[in-house]
Amino acid sequence: MSILINKDTRVICQGITGNVGQFHTKGCKEYGSKMVGGVTPGKGGETVEGLPVFDTVIEAVEKTGADATMIFVPPAFAADAILEAFDAGIKTVIAITEGVPVIDMARVYNLTRHATKSRLVGPNCPGVITPEECKIGIMPGYIHKQGPVGVMSRSGTLTYEAVWQLTNLGLGQSTCVGLGGDPIVGTSFVDLLQMFEADPATEAILMMGEIGGTAEEQAAAYVKAHVTKPVAAFIAGRAAPPGKRMGHAGAIISGGKGTAVEKIAALEAAGIEVANGPADMGAAMQRAIARRKRAK
Repeated sequence: MSILINKDTRVICQGITGNVGQFHTKGCKEYGSKMVGGVTPGKGGETVEGLPVFDTVIEAVEKTGADATMIFVPPAFAADAILEAFDAGIKTVIAITEGVPVIDMARVYNLTRHATKSRLVGPNCPGVITPEECKIGIMPGYIHKQGPVGVMSRSGTLTYEAVWQLTNLGLGQSTCVGLGGDPIVGTSFVDLLQMFEADPATEAILMMGEIGGTAEEQAAAYVKAHVTKPVAAFIAGRAAPPGKRMGHAGAIISGGKGTAVEKIAALEAAGIEVANGPADMGAAMQRAIARRKRAK
């Protein structure tokens, strides 16, 4: 098993006729994902990479049975693309687009957060991959290996680095999810912890967080109360000066909150193995697994 996507997931691309959408549609298709079509208003009837293009998402769903979408439309139109996918009943909506206005995402969040049939991942994220089954996004598929570790991260690049380390250590992955680095995203660490805890194929969890916000502290509290599987984590931005944005829009310390020190303390208090640096992420996962085995 896995979470969010699997070998049976049928995927469309919103923005498929753009250069970026076409490029990554090809990559996902070559990986083995069941790409079944794309959507660009006004270009229905065309084909891209041998796939039919539709004017609307609802038409694409009706004609292809799609239950997942990846969004590569320009930032100004991303919110509407997300809402259109939800209206069409798409189960997994993965918004890759970077630079979506925060005010647009606030509107989307309010409308989609409590949806029962659809889930948003992103925006500004690398996507989701269940290794050797389905890739939806921009991640390099070849570094992933099927296995027992669930991976979740606010950073795309850190996700790739962590996966590379895990794979080289012989630790494959069940599903890897990039949450996105924006201040407002559709899926949280806690959401994924719930899914990974319930997934029998996931035996351990690796989380990559960063300074800013309280997502990691909330995740730590949830792990302490509800998660029975070994968890390891890394927090990026330890050297960031207060008030200085470091890369992601969400990675900013404000009012003394969201510092690396606070996050690491919360994680350790929850029994989570914290990596000493980015090169230690895979080894931290190994330590967490070994510690849990000794405790049994």
